Amino acid sequence: MGEDEGRGETRRVGRRALLIGGGAAAAGAAVAGWDELRRLWWRLPGTERRRVEGELDHAGAVWTAAARANWRRADRPDDFGIDRVVIHVVQGSYATALRVFKNPGHGAATHYVVGKDGRVAQMIRELDVAFHAGNRDMNERSIGIEHEGFVDRPQDFTPEMYAASARLTAGICARYGIPVDREHVIGHVEVEGTDHTDPGPHWDWDRYMELVRRAAASPRPSPSTPPSASSSAPASRAAAREG
Repeated sequence: MGEDEGRGETRRVGRRALLIGGGAAAAGAAVAGWDELRRLWWRLPGTERRRVEGELDHAGAVWTAAARANWRRADRPDDFGIDRVVIHVVQGSYATALRVFKNPGHGAATHYVVGKDGRVAQMIRELDVAFHAGNRDMNERSIGIEHEGFVDRPQDFTPEMYAASARLTAGICARYGIPVDREHVIGHVEVEGTDHTDPGPHWDWDRYMELVRRAAASPRPSPSTPPSASSSAPASRAAAREG
């Protein structure tokens, strides 16, 4: 009899554990569901943030839109927090990058492209998710910056490029409270799951981060809304798709 009672107690405990476990799972699912609803509330009619065509997030940039297929509409940082800046090198020219990112068949684009001469194009609003890192989570939490040049040509990384990119990164870090360090300002090669090697061994991280820190300590001009760049504006080759 004692053995039967033991089996009965085991059955009762197992059933109770199952009920508790099921309740916890249901509660977890409810929390996850609520979190998803919280992220998506802005998509309801009448709640979406007002957007202005050609509006810039970075002063001094020129607006030239990436193809709609190369990014996802969002409302960051309200739906996805931003805590990373990802540095890319295009393996091509500034003009090539703009052209490729305007191609809807490419499937990838960065928020910004920086040229050797220091010019900056903004192609996607920071509040939206660019398909640039090859990792969905990283795309949702980061801003992508493409740089003209080739990873095996150190001469492509000019003082003008470093300075313009550093000002851009400093502004992004200030807007979202991102620490100015190598944990939060990373290369594409450091994104989990990626097979890319950029910005490569010739990207001078010590120099770059020092420039970012200096720029972060300087006053920043406000962004503006200039006319869009013409279709003949320069460009560069792409990085990676959304994971």
